[in-house]
Formats: sequence, structure tokens, C-alpha cells
Amino acid sequence: MILRRPKLFLLGALPPLITSILFLVALIALVAQIDPLVSWMTPFADDWSDGWATTVRVALGIVLVAASVLLMVIGFTTITLALGSPLYDKIAEEVEQELGDAPEPLDEPLLRSLMRALRISLTLILISVATAIPLFVAGFLPVVGQTVVPVVSTLVGGWLLGAELIGSAFERRGLLRLRDRFAGLRRRRLRSLGFAVPAFLLLSIPFVAVVVFPAATAGGTILARGLLPPTLPPRPGQAPLPGQAAPPRQSPQVGP
Repeated sequence: MILRRPKLFLLGALPPLITSILFLVALIALVAQIDPLVSWMTPFADDWSDGWATTVRVALGIVLVAASVLLMVIGFTTITLALGSPLYDKIAEEVEQELGDAPEPLDEPLLRSLMRALRISLTLILISVATAIPLFVAGFLPVVGQTVVPVVSTLVGGWLLGAELIGSAFERRGLLRLRDRFAGLRRRRLRSLGFAVPAFLLLSIPFVAVVVFPAATAGGTILARGLLPPTLPPRPGQAPLPGQAAPPRQSPQVGP
């Protein structure tokens, strides 16, 4: 869908290019200073044996880089969406129109829309920070810190990224709260993670993200349509989808 619209693709690639350059410089600076930074953070290990001190500091360095990448990816999406908001809304709109049954754009004041987007973005960043803290501590555990922690970081990062990328399509359907997005993702957990985790990993590579981001925006719109079928009623005994009214309750019949 994106490659058939090269002009839109190139315009959509410009905001992630700018953000990628800024974040790449920050990541290179972090990696270049990781040894003195880790040594400064672990003065208690100076008197340990070389093997234990090295193990702890390597583990801490891995966790620092992993947590930084997690924060950068979430921040990357937020900043890029803010820079290219009209372009990505256009991509989402064209995807909706091509697939049919496109809802009307949400009619609300621009300031209110911007404030809501900022509030949701800040909430996602705070969630990512709150998640990074226990992962940071778990990184000190032998083996677990080098195996389980990166996997959990990727799953959490993918989940939060998915919540960002489905936002435009959800808002078009009047689902304006962050918990509406999480509820939609939970209904199709494997499908959501199957889209969001590869997107998260690709967006973790700064200049690959330039190519991926416009397509990820389109993919988020397609995913959102699958999470919230516009006319599909809930099955008997199943909770209604976010934004859908519950089916009318039938009165019990009296008599034979």
C-alpha cells in the first residue's frame, strides 16, 4: 500500500529520519561512555574479584542499553508521530478508504486533540519507565539478566508501540482513551504482538526505521480494523468490543 504511493512514502519517511539522527547520536554517546558510567554506578564492586565485578558490570551495561533502547523506541514513536502527524493521518485515511467502510474523521478542536495525544504519549512513556526499573534490577541476576530481560523488554516495548500505532484508527471510531487501545490489543494478543514486536525490533534500528515507519503506520491501521470490526457483534456470553454497545437484554419469557 505504501510503495504504491511513493510521494506519501517519502514524506512519511522524513520525520523518522530526523528523529533517527537525534537518537543515534544519543545512543552512540551512551555506548561510548558505558564503561565509565557502569563503573561509576557500581563502586561497591571495586573490591570484588575480577570475575564477579566484570559479570555485574557487563550485566548492568546490557540492561542500561536495553532500557535506553526501550525508552528511545517509545519516545521515537511519540516524537515522530508528533512531527509527522498530518502525514500519518493521511496514510491512515488512505488505508481506511482502500479497505472500505472508512469512518469519518473525528470532529474536535485541534487543541483538545493535541492535548489528548500529549497526555497519552506521556502516559506510555511513564509506563515504559516504570517497566524499565524492575528490568534494570533483574538485569543483575546471572543468566536471567542476559536472556529473559531482553525478551521481556522487547515484548513490553512491542505492546506499547502497538498502542501508539493503532491510535489514529481508534480515535476515528471515537475510542479516545488509552485503555480502549489496550483492551483492543488484549482481544487479539498474539496477532497484536505478531505485528508490534517485529515493528519494535525494526524501529530499534535507527535508519531502518525511516523505511519502516510509514509502513508501520499503515500496518497499525490494518491491525486496528482487525481488532475492532466495525459491524461485528459480540458472540453470546462475550464482552462487547470497546466502543460497541452491549446487545439489548431480552426479557425472560413467561409461560410455557
